[in-house]
Amino acid sequence: MLQRYAWLSVAAALATIALKTWAWHATGSVGLLSDALESLINLAAALLAVSMLRLAAAPPDEKHPYGRFKAEYVASGIEGALIAFAAVAIVWSALPRLAAPQPIEAPLFGIALSAVATAINLACALTLISVGRREHSIALEADGRHLMTDVWTSAGVVAGVALVAVTGWLILDPLIAIAVALHIVWTGALLVRRSFSGLLDAAIAVPEQEMVEKIFVEYRRRHGVDFHALRTRQAGSRRFISFHLLVPDAWTVAHAHELSEEVEERIRELVPNAILLTHIEPISQPASYDDIKLERW
Repeated sequence: MLQRYAWLSVAAALATIALKTWAWHATGSVGLLSDALESLINLAAALLAVSMLRLAAAPPDEKHPYGRFKAEYVASGIEGALIAFAAVAIVWSALPRLAAPQPIEAPLFGIALSAVATAINLACALTLISVGRREHSIALEADGRHLMTDVWTSAGVVAGVALVAVTGWLILDPLIAIAVALHIVWTGALLVRRSFSGLLDAAIAVPEQEMVEKIFVEYRRRHGVDFHALRTRQAGSRRFISFHLLVPDAWTVAHAHELSEEVEERIRELVPNAILLTHIEPISQPASYDDIKLERW
């Protein structure tokens, strides 16, 4: 299902490339050229998102028993790098115009074409961000945020072309193009940073951790059990959660297992896409408290 939304991004990128290239060809505006170049990066990023979402959806196998969910971080990280590359291309195109500004032809026609392309990107971006948040897909959300950046970029470029047409200040065109480049570099850096954090097995969001802790508090009170060694990490849309459940010595294995299944089900209801691992230990055994840390010394 997620791949279908990624293909929507591919279609939007193709449409906006055609419209923005037409707008640049009609006006000669380097600002509109910078906008068209960024749309090429959008297309590359969308195709990458399709391939990485397909890889992330592949079932676990012998070599990848935990699945390939982190493939989404690869897509997001590479997309951030592509954004930075687009910024360099924009500055490269704008610098000659700083030294020798050129007039803009047919500005109203160029603005109209860019406005249609911006509307397409806006609709697609809002859809991808919404679905990405709902399905906890960083690849889709990153693609949507990239497109949203393109929306603001296009708005700035259109404003620049309009200002040049009204004021006659030709230097505004390359200056706005360079400003666009600086803005998208910041967006790319944020995407790379978020992807890098995910590859380092970052913990799940604090609100989700707090929900797990609330369940632990409830079961401590109701059943006289205890919990420790809670560890969490994210991998794409998946949340991996492990903890130790300490039960009274008199409990049978079946009783302890039944309670652990109940606790895990409660957590799954509150934390979407959670994969849980519970380790059951006797509550009065001193050795049960020796393995709280990840590594035992």
